[in-house]
Amino acid sequence: MSDQSEALTWRGGAIPVSTRFDDPYFSLENGLEETRHVFLRGNALPDRFAPGFHIAELGFGTGLNLLAAWAAWEEAGMTAPLRFTSFERFPIPPDAMARALAAFPALADRAARLTTAWAEDPGLSTLEGIEARVIIGDARSALARQGWQADAWFLDGFSPARNPEMWEAPLMTQVAAHTKAGGTAATYTAAGFVRRNLEAAGFAVTRVPGFGRKRHMTTARKG
Repeated sequence: MSDQSEALTWRGGAIPVSTRFDDPYFSLENGLEETRHVFLRGNALPDRFAPGFHIAELGFGTGLNLLAAWAAWEEAGMTAPLRFTSFERFPIPPDAMARALAAFPALADRAARLTTAWAEDPGLSTLEGIEARVIIGDARSALARQGWQADAWFLDGFSPARNPEMWEAPLMTQVAAHTKAGGTAATYTAAGFVRRNLEAAGFAVTRVPGFGRKRHMTTARKG
């Protein structure tokens, strides 16, 4: 695993901040509620859950989104494992992941399983209870090599103003190509160029109320 420990600072002792992008990994207000608002409800989850459902994500970060989706899946009574595929160019060390996720005691059991698996293999081949995979590398090239289509996307790269590469038109085109008809995407950002790139890729885009101090966020549906 590439070591990003020197590229992290901590706000309030609990919230990791990337010094590479000068951006926190999750909301300063309530990271778990932000995930539920933006990525779960933004993709009409858990209402759309069905056997074989596949969530894909740009930006694995601390793994918080995976844990929230995993918990929602099991709480919805789903018995087969959720499929979850994420892309991460700069994986964080296991100790930093554990420190960050300690802020969410409701997820403690799954967080412990995640951090143990992450320490053994950041690809998560040893994580039981969920069919999870993290593809380490640049999503701009890695996504094009994938042969699947997802039901829902969590677009969770760092701020478009600080990390525009994760929101460029070619990558959004690949997201669309790897989304099933009727599939969805959601992101915390409502940046105009992000919405335009999603629309150009073939999504119907809607600006909706954001979480906390963010007035708006974006949801998208592929026709």
